[in-house]
Amino acid sequence: MEIPDHDPRPESRVLPQGGWYTLDVTGKGISQVQAARDLIPTKTPINIAFLGNEDHAQRINAARFIRECGYEPVPIISSRRLSSEKDRDELLGALIEAAAPSRFIFVGGDPAAPAGPYRDSIALLGSTVLERHSIRHVGIVGYPEGHLLIDTATLWSSLKWKIDSLQATGCSVEITTQFGFDADAVVRWLERLRHEGIEAPVRIGVPGPATVGKLVGFARQFGVEPSAEIARQYGLATDEPSQVIGAERFWDRLATGLAEGDLGSILYHLYPFGGMSEGVQWMNSHMAPNRTCT
Repeated sequence: MEIPDHDPRPESRVLPQGGWYTLDVTGKGISQVQAARDLIPTKTPINIAFLGNEDHAQRINAARFIRECGYEPVPIISSRRLSSEKDRDELLGALIEAAAPSRFIFVGGDPAAPAGPYRDSIALLGSTVLERHSIRHVGIVGYPEGHLLIDTATLWSSLKWKIDSLQATGCSVEITTQFGFDADAVVRWLERLRHEGIEAPVRIGVPGPATVGKLVGFARQFGVEPSAEIARQYGLATDEPSQVIGAERFWDRLATGLAEGDLGSILYHLYPFGGMSEGVQWMNSHMAPNRTCT
């Protein structure tokens, strides 16, 4: 397990620049980054969501703003939302011109039917997109708890195809997991990942403090359905949707699981569902030297 290079004194609470975790933001929610600037470590990578109710101008503006704030913009590109090859190239070209991202994350996206020629991220990655835009660092998504609409065998075969294909082109690859509630499932998934010979760094998705209703809603949106047993285990009182909870139980159980074996390079990604400032404060306190999982 890689250990971050940081001041080991628990009382220091000094986080390294851009080292321990990444964040998520939408184009419309970019003001949350401004509000949390005193809390977010310098050079932190911030992923820019690709939502259906936002346009390219908002995505480009978000990337530019993140760069100007001293952070690293990481645009997420939704394959099924691209209407054409021209649409693809104009968007990526504008993002590169505005903010020079060092990494892009390629996903399939939510629409049931593609808006253009790319039915999924495999189709997009198999196009000329990497060569055309000189992309050398790529992020992809992993699903430790599975996906409601995609069978497990397909998830694994797709993941391995992406890893093999990207590494064959000389690209570095980083995997970010969707957030979930079952830390044991995350550890089992990591064990299989390494057993399959996949050594790419993994950022484990961690939900920031939020209401139970919001957490369950986002989980279903991302294809995760918590069982009643898992809900009880991690304190998700589904009959109290307004209750605000953090991921303490998940975090502590994850720490135990990670400590039991060498699972390679493990980092973290915060999903700030309950607000950027609240999520960053929670993550900073839990990533401090006396609470780190690594």
